[in-house]
Amino acid sequence: MKTHALRGIDLRLDAGEFIALTGPSGSGKSTLLNMIGLLDRPTAGRMRFQGRDVAELDEASTTATRARGIGFVFQFHHLLPAFTALENVMMPLLAERGRADDEMRQRASNLLEEVGLADRATYPATDLSGGQQQRVAVARALVMHPPLVLADEPTGNLDSESGNQVFRLLRSINERHGTAFVIVTHDERLAMRCDRVVHVVDGRVDSDTIPPA
Repeated sequence: MKTHALRGIDLRLDAGEFIALTGPSGSGKSTLLNMIGLLDRPTAGRMRFQGRDVAELDEASTTATRARGIGFVFQFHHLLPAFTALENVMMPLLAERGRADDEMRQRASNLLEEVGLADRATYPATDLSGGQQQRVAVARALVMHPPLVLADEPTGNLDSESGNQVFRLLRSINERHGTAFVIVTHDERLAMRCDRVVHVVDGRVDSDTIPPA
């Protein structure tokens, strides 16, 4: 028996948008985020990324498009504990280029400065607080200069103050660089601070609204 995680989704994400994706557990939010992030392919319908039909991409092209065009931030930061903050930020570049170079280190250093952790660059990931680790994860998501960042409950594992700091950081990056964000969250207060709230219920978009100013 087939299970349909998503049904009749019709959704457009524009450059520079800052969107909250909300809904009850099991509603299809994570599946939809995986679709947008090119981690899963739709079994029906059509999906375009930067104007190109995803169905036209082979596996290698899909991987390259995802690596260069989409950054990911998760509830659990998934930093490599044996590496420093700087090395963790460099990881996507290392995966693409195979070895470190000065430009790569400088790019990672600049991002650590942007997220307020320039003085923690040489610290092992395990020596950072939860909020600091999540800010390193944000820097890592940005190191390829992607036009889109997907964040799955990025503040869900943090205390309220650290969560607010991470949210403000994401918003600041969106406003300064025009990076688009789609943020899955159960926190209604955070969702109301986004430009648009897409609410998913039973695999369908139940509402797509602009919060009051």
